[in-house]
Amino acid sequence: MYQRLIDMDPDSTESYLLLGPRGTGKTTWIKAHFKAAQYIDLLNEAIYFELKADPHRVEDYFPKDTNTWIVIDEVQRVPELLNEVHRAIEHSQRRFVLTGSSARKLKQKGVNLLAGRALQRSMFPLTAMEQQADFDLQQTLLFGQLPKVKTVSDPKDFLQTYVNTYLREEVMQEGLVRNMRAFHRFLEVASFSHGQQINISAIAREIGVDQKTVSGYFDIIDDLLIAWRIPVFDKHAKRRLSQHPKFYYFDAGVFQTLRPKGPLDVSSKVGGAALEGLVLQEMMAVNAYLRRGYQFYFWRTSNQIEVDFIVYGDHGLIAIEVKATAYVDQADCSGLKAFRADYPMAECYLIYLGEQQKQMGDITLLPVKKALLQLGNILHGAGMTQ
Repeated sequence: MYQRLIDMDPDSTESYLLLGPRGTGKTTWIKAHFKAAQYIDLLNEAIYFELKADPHRVEDYFPKDTNTWIVIDEVQRVPELLNEVHRAIEHSQRRFVLTGSSARKLKQKGVNLLAGRALQRSMFPLTAMEQQADFDLQQTLLFGQLPKVKTVSDPKDFLQTYVNTYLREEVMQEGLVRNMRAFHRFLEVASFSHGQQINISAIAREIGVDQKTVSGYFDIIDDLLIAWRIPVFDKHAKRRLSQHPKFYYFDAGVFQTLRPKGPLDVSSKVGGAALEGLVLQEMMAVNAYLRRGYQFYFWRTSNQIEVDFIVYGDHGLIAIEVKATAYVDQADCSGLKAFRADYPMAECYLIYLGEQQKQMGDITLLPVKKALLQLGNILHGAGMTQ
């Protein structure tokens, strides 16, 4: 098992809420680091139905020793348990680790009850920093970074099962949609928007539903933690900007699995979208694990000048362009140059498939693998080592 970057202290006096998509390794990590904890698994149907019928009975599972950690896995299945957890924290000083793979019902049922009483953490697919020498860029672009992909004999088959079984089951269990066929079609059609601005009306026409339904579908996959929508960066804007958000699936392998491919598809276009999404998923993970507090945006003017990612927060302003090519020239840097003309304080990076770190004026050109392995330095504002 790889040493994960996530930081949760078994000696803490605080409880934790750990959120992340299924299959990212939450349960494995918790069991390895909270070994003496009392474990309540809501994927166990007997326990689930018992506590769904009477959430107060969760107290029957509490150990006598109030210092013992209590893990409630997949707490979103019975969000009413948050009331019992809140009461136990307040009155008995119990410590909990709550895990969840969907934020939807937790938000609806009042996860704010735990505000100030449970530290929130997030789990992502594996990162290059966690894998170090084991990180394989080409394999990652094809199959992503879910931990099980690294151990199964057929990662393509595993990912197909993950998409067909887990995503469908998760949606059905929560009763989120009535038309599963339309939703499954939506997941495929949305893959063409991976790394692109969202066109709700075009997607609605493609799958034969109204725009409100499509907007709801995007909300669902956001809440299931399997996708991100990032807004345009418009702080102190000096130009007219495009306003529609960009869309990404949370893992390159899941994107590749959902993306239909055939003789009319250009493989370089699919690979470029996978690379761009990989850079974002790595940045999202490292930012969360190091608790840097950055927000992620993109920048695109009304006349199509674009920078893939703008990283903004108390620690600085970073502009990142991703190119799925081994050779770059001045034209490839035009978006970054335009952005830096408007925001001179920005650190600018172009991440590409070449092998050499270079400078092109104020822009640092970074090989993909090196950039991902040293992402902590970039987000710390420490720059890159040669």
